[in-house]
Amino acid sequence: MNLQLQVLRTDVSGMPLEWIGYQEAVRLITLDQVSYSLGARLFTIHGGINAISGLQSTVDVNAILATVGHHPLKHLFHESYVPPLSNKALFRRDQNLCLYCGQTFPQFLLSRDHVNPLSHGGKDTWGNVVTACKRCNNHKAGRTPEQARMQLLAIPFSPTHAEYIYLQGRQILADQMEFLLAHFPRKSVLRQRVEAGQALLA
Repeated sequence: MNLQLQVLRTDVSGMPLEWIGYQEAVRLITLDQVSYSLGARLFTIHGGINAISGLQSTVDVNAILATVGHHPLKHLFHESYVPPLSNKALFRRDQNLCLYCGQTFPQFLLSRDHVNPLSHGGKDTWGNVVTACKRCNNHKAGRTPEQARMQLLAIPFSPTHAEYIYLQGRQILADQMEFLLAHFPRKSVLRQRVEAGQALLA
């Protein structure tokens, strides 16, 4: 039993919410906060011994837990919703690839580059940032790709809410991935990568 596996928590309608560990999953189950569960059983957690029956209690935890109620911000998760920007999610969106030189790097050698520099009025938004190795970022400096004569290898994009949850995952299991994919846009870049068998980099 791998206790490092994550459970995908959703609201009662199936809206993906977050990744949780087995302890939080057991807490939700024992507090009767789970409406239904889906996917493979990940854990069977053993509790105490019942003094009367002499039986040990157990709690089964599945890969996907739908919890009671709706997400309080569900109305925001439409096409114009923009998830928070972080380097971790950005680097995963771009597959740890420098979008200037095309090489893959470990995260500590990557940086966030503003395609239209902040000094030129550019914004710190998903649509204006790409992953760049530190060497390329230093070379580009406060210039646009055109001014620096550097070709951008892909167009930056903002992930949807479900795609952002995907980018936050560590080791996503097949049934969790299938569930998340159902919430991805049909023409999603991330959908195309998943369907082509390209896994998230750590």
